[in-house]
Amino acid sequence: MIRQTHEQLINKEISSKELTQKFFDTIKEKDKDIHAYLSLDEDGAMRVAVRADEKIASGEELGMLEGVPLAVKDNMLVEGLSCTAASKMLEDYRAPYDATVVSRLKDAGAVILGKTNLDEFAMGASTENSAYGATRNPHDVGRVPGGSSGGSAAAVAADMCMAALGSDTGGSIRQPAAFCGIVGFKPTYGAVSRSGLISMASSLDQIGSLGSTVDDARIVFDTIRGKDEFDATSFDLKVPSSKFQASGLKVGVPKEYFGEGIDPRVKESVESAIREYEKNGAQVTEISLAHTDYGLPVYYIIMPSEVSSNLARYDGIRYGLSSRGGDLLEGYLKTRQEGFGKEVRTRIMLGIYTLSSGYYDAYYLRAQKVRTLIRQEFEKAFSEVDVIMTPATPTLPFRFGEKTKDPVSMYLSDVFTVGANLAGLPAVVIPCGWHDEGGKKLPVGLQLIGPQKDDYKVLDIAEMYEGFNK
Repeated sequence: MIRQTHEQLINKEISSKELTQKFFDTIKEKDKDIHAYLSLDEDGAMRVAVRADEKIASGEELGMLEGVPLAVKDNMLVEGLSCTAASKMLEDYRAPYDATVVSRLKDAGAVILGKTNLDEFAMGASTENSAYGATRNPHDVGRVPGGSSGGSAAAVAADMCMAALGSDTGGSIRQPAAFCGIVGFKPTYGAVSRSGLISMASSLDQIGSLGSTVDDARIVFDTIRGKDEFDATSFDLKVPSSKFQASGLKVGVPKEYFGEGIDPRVKESVESAIREYEKNGAQVTEISLAHTDYGLPVYYIIMPSEVSSNLARYDGIRYGLSSRGGDLLEGYLKTRQEGFGKEVRTRIMLGIYTLSSGYYDAYYLRAQKVRTLIRQEFEKAFSEVDVIMTPATPTLPFRFGEKTKDPVSMYLSDVFTVGANLAGLPAVVIPCGWHDEGGKKLPVGLQLIGPQKDDYKVLDIAEMYEGFNK
């Protein structure tokens, strides 16, 4: 899609200004029902589009993303625009600078249409936790688009942008990609700078891309990846000189991901997709990731602990919402009670409890030890296979309110995705099937997980599946 649009721009079949206006028209028509965007930047987007058209007119070389309309999740800073993280805490906050990924998109000439909705501070799996209203799934507006990057996924799926940025802490790019029937890519931890991303859980957060095709996700990733002086965890990824070939491909299928609790329709579609690889020459082997069951418990100890630390800065004094009280402590407590939603407060309290004296060793330290075991288990698996294939989610997209009363049920939506975050691995989700439910067609996602820093190999293998189905 992006590549074809690039050719159309070069050949003057369409101008960037026309293309950008077309997307704003689509947003005005569709987004009243979907609510993928929290804010739009029409003036800024049009200025960038006009600059791209001027370059084309003067015969200058055009970059792959130049003049291409994209969306950015509203937990990444775009200078001069509001950045709410879908929270009342940051309702009036305007970004004083660009996140590194945004700066790189701007340098590439990309047109930023606006900021997309999310679960508050990226905490959720359904985008129901946004302080500004839920985003709806374009394939069935009675169902969730997934989360926390639900706005970005819905915007891509509804043709309200060409591609989008999301963040993934425990599956927040991949799960909504599966629910919206698009491609979602979480890079290796550190392959993309987190500078300018509003932190949730710093050892797990990673910015990635969502697009209609693997190639779209790859093009955006190509632009935003790389070492950044403002993020000490970032690094330069070695780019292979050629694409990974299908011949000799070894696929590992972990038996733990296909057991109790998975919807039979999801299982059927994912197994069918894996058979397509087998038919095209891949060697498919059942493997065991024995610590899979510990993934969610470990994640829901480490993540809230880091949340409680990162969100301590929102105290009503330095920036953000400030509620007055009789004294300093009362003002501090009132600010956090009024500024944070229920889910955010819950995770902060869990984290404070976990890190408190007497519980740190029993919970947080033990969780970190099990995290190491999970990472080592993946490393052992990758000594025998090139890629691991699993379902992205245990169910089809669920209805609004279906899981909000049972937090554990909601958290189980991430059961197949948290492992890649805990181990810092690259993982991509691609659509692999559609099922009828109540007169609507709902998507299923196939997840491909690769070894650390083998991001391009994972994307190449995912792209093979698109080739099988042409």
